[in-house]
Amino acid sequence: MDDAERTPVLVTGGSGFVGSHLVKRLLERGHRVRTTVRAAADSPKTRPLRAMQAEFPDRLDLFEADLLAEGSFDEAAQGCGTVFHVASPFLVPERIKDGRKDVVEPALLGTRNVLGTIDRTPAVRRLVLTSTVGAIFGDYADVLEMKDGILTEEYVNTTSTVENNPYHYAKTVAEQAAWDAAKAQDRWSMVAVNPGLILGPSLTPASESGSLFLLEELFNGYFFYGAPDFSFTTVDVRDVADAHIAAAENPRAHGRYILAAPTMTSFHDMSRILRAEYPRNLRLPRTRLPHWPVRVLGPAFGLTQDYIRKHLGIRFEVDNSRSIDELGLTYRPIEETVLDHYRAWRALSG
Repeated sequence: MDDAERTPVLVTGGSGFVGSHLVKRLLERGHRVRTTVRAAADSPKTRPLRAMQAEFPDRLDLFEADLLAEGSFDEAAQGCGTVFHVASPFLVPERIKDGRKDVVEPALLGTRNVLGTIDRTPAVRRLVLTSTVGAIFGDYADVLEMKDGILTEEYVNTTSTVENNPYHYAKTVAEQAAWDAAKAQDRWSMVAVNPGLILGPSLTPASESGSLFLLEELFNGYFFYGAPDFSFTTVDVRDVADAHIAAAENPRAHGRYILAAPTMTSFHDMSRILRAEYPRNLRLPRTRLPHWPVRVLGPAFGLTQDYIRKHLGIRFEVDNSRSIDELGLTYRPIEETVLDHYRAWRALSG
């Protein structure tokens, strides 16, 4: 085992959708891992981590930490060479009651608290920050204004606000705060990973990830009458975990990395993948919904006309070449991701 594997690494938010997969992959690669959770007591949230402790004896330590409490991560970070800052709430718009309190403060203050811990921890040499493509654009319509209408890492979201798309706004200001801190010193370097909608099998039944909630609506028959023409940039959670590790281990990794397939995936695409495997599932939509009923009925389901205008029917290409060329990422086929996501959901929901 080399020095890098003897030096522990810290993963914030280890009980989350991405965090739990990242902890698992790090352990499989021989790392000593410390991870933070909101409550360390045995619960559905921490059970997968407890199982990993049993599978990898003396290699995984759990610490309680609060994103909003200054110094909360200091104990867990002691002696760590790499910090993976994954912890941050991802809520879909209908689950956000107070944008500032529910997402902006945990994302921004949490990132600042982790940055404070890094400043107080001399061993840290690299921060890998989990951001999102939402820190690059606010609405799909923004991407159409980019060069050739292709999403690339060079842009920064300037259209989201606390009131309009608070999640994207929160991740944008959090990522910018981290870049400012990284540029203000020369002891540690930073890499940001910017995934699209993260799909795939969840290790925990208690995840509050917005991506899981979104697909639950599809699985539960919310769109059985027809799939609205909304598409997503997508990436497998296991590929996201591998990209984090590559960003930490490759000394030449720098800047931001979009993590997403080159083409978007719509609700109808996902339904078609699932129906090929489960043809008798009547909950899955068989047709695309025309645009007009979405425009008429959307507001009754919490979609504003502004949101509909800037997203409905819009698709764009994604330039993911940096993640392939520099992080060595090989993307799983969307069919594998969607099917594994669905099977895990069925198993966890009983």
